[in-house]
Amino acid sequence: MLFKTLRKIKDDIKVIYENDPAANNIFEVIFCYPGFQALMFYRIAHKLKSIGIPFLPRYISYLTRIITGIEIHPSAQIGERLFIDHGEGVVIGETTIIGNDVIIYQQVTLGGTGKEHGKRHPTVGNNVIIGAGAKVLGNITISDNVRIGAGSVVVDDVPEHSTVVGVPGRIVKQKFVDNNGILMHNRIPDPITCELNKLKYELLELKNKLDQQEN
Repeated sequence: MLFKTLRKIKDDIKVIYENDPAANNIFEVIFCYPGFQALMFYRIAHKLKSIGIPFLPRYISYLTRIITGIEIHPSAQIGERLFIDHGEGVVIGETTIIGNDVIIYQQVTLGGTGKEHGKRHPTVGNNVIIGAGAKVLGNITISDNVRIGAGSVVVDDVPEHSTVVGVPGRIVKQKFVDNNGILMHNRIPDPITCELNKLKYELLELKNKLDQQEN
């Protein structure tokens, strides 16, 4: 199990070195990339958490946030080759699930929407890019090969091969294929659903403000 964690850390270094033209050598990645450092300490804390060690995983997460400006809960489930580019202000919540080959830019939040319990953070698929400042909130699913634009606020499920922008996030581009790889032109974004999503987000904002006033 320790070998698996070390292999993931090695892959984390490799994906940065191969994809960031500013990375001149491996030592730069290890010592000068807070995104890698936060992810490395997360993997250690997550491993400790998974074998039942109390307190220490959260303390590692706390220290990592102070050092890197990136907060990753040790209970989050993160796949292989995550690339946190720049990374300042990134928050990844407790019940977040992230697939493989995901890119996250600075100021991204994968968070909850209130005080609900259980699964309350997003599930992010494979090959997803989340732009700077985007907020992905609640127990929603971001499917494979999705692109989320900078500054977007996403509070609803996003189907695969979609591009989402805006507040609230709206699908502006979508590619549908069946199991044989054939494009399905009859499946296009529904503008009525987009408007309903906007109303849902506004109601969510009002609810959060009321909750804050009650507290």
